[in-house]
Amino acid sequence: MTMQETRPTVLVLTALPLEYAAVRAHVEEREELVHRDGTRVEKGRLPGTSWYVALAELGMGAERAAALTTQLINWLHPEAVFFVGVAGSLKDDVGIGDIVVGTQVYEIHGGKQTPEGFLVRPKALPGSHALEQAARSAVRDMPDVRTHFMPIATGDVVLADAESEIARFIRGNYNDAGAIEMEGSGALLAAHLNGQLNALVIRGISDRADAEKHKADAAGSQKRAAEQAASVTMAVLHKHRPREGSSVPSGSEEGPHRRGDGGATYGGDHIDFRGGTFHGPVTGKQSGGQR
Repeated sequence: MTMQETRPTVLVLTALPLEYAAVRAHVEEREELVHRDGTRVEKGRLPGTSWYVALAELGMGAERAAALTTQLINWLHPEAVFFVGVAGSLKDDVGIGDIVVGTQVYEIHGGKQTPEGFLVRPKALPGSHALEQAARSAVRDMPDVRTHFMPIATGDVVLADAESEIARFIRGNYNDAGAIEMEGSGALLAAHLNGQLNALVIRGISDRADAEKHKADAAGSQKRAAEQAASVTMAVLHKHRPREGSSVPSGSEEGPHRRGDGGATYGGDHIDFRGGTFHGPVTGKQSGGQR
C-alpha cells in the first residue's frame, strides 16, 4: 500500500463560536471538510509542528459532545483529542483569565435518589498523562499565563449563582474541582471508548460561576479566556510529538464511505485496514494491471 504525505491529525473541539475563532487563528492553510452526515471541520497545519489540526464547533452539552466526538474520531482517525474553551471558576484562587487543565473530568449528575436523600455515584475520567505532561512543560515558558492542574466538573447547567443548590452540591461532592463547564466529560468518554485516545480538556476561566457572570461576559472575559485556552493548547502541541510512522493510506481522504458490516471502502476494490491488527499474511489484489 502506497502512502501519501504523512498527516498526523489532532482533533480540537469547541462549543462556542468565539472558542472556535480563538483556535482557528493558530491554524494555517485551512480547508473545510464535510462528513456525509453534515458535520463540518476545518483542517489545516499548525506552523512549527508536524500536526494537522481538525477543528470543530459542536455546540453545547456533554451528550452532544460525546456523540459528535465519536463520529469525528471514526471519520478522521486523530492521534489526540482536545476540548478547548471557557469555563466558570469553582475556587477562590482560580481567577478570571486563568487556565484550568483537567487532570480528570467529573460528570456531576450521576446518582440515586433515595428516601434518605440523593446518593452521589461519581463518574470521572482522567485526562491523558502524556498530554498533561506536555502541558506542564509548555506553561513553564508562559509566565503570563496562570495555569492550574486540577479536576474539572461537567454538568448540563450554566452556573450563575454561587449560593444555589447545584453549587452547594458540587462543593459538597466534587470539592477539588476547579472549574465547571458543559462538554468535557462527553468528549473524554468518546475518546476513551473509541480507541483509548489521548484526550485533554483545557479551559480558560471567563467568570466565577456566580451572579456577576453576566457582567464578566459583557466585559469581554469570554473572548480573552478562549484566546488563553487556545494559546495553551497550541503550546501543548508544540511539545507533544506525533507517533512515529503516523501516516494516512493513499486514497483515504476524510469522509469514508462505510459498509453495513462496519468496514470502510475507497477507490473501488481497495479496503481500508486502518486500525486493524493482522497476524500472518493478508491476501488481496494489486491493481494497475498486475494480479
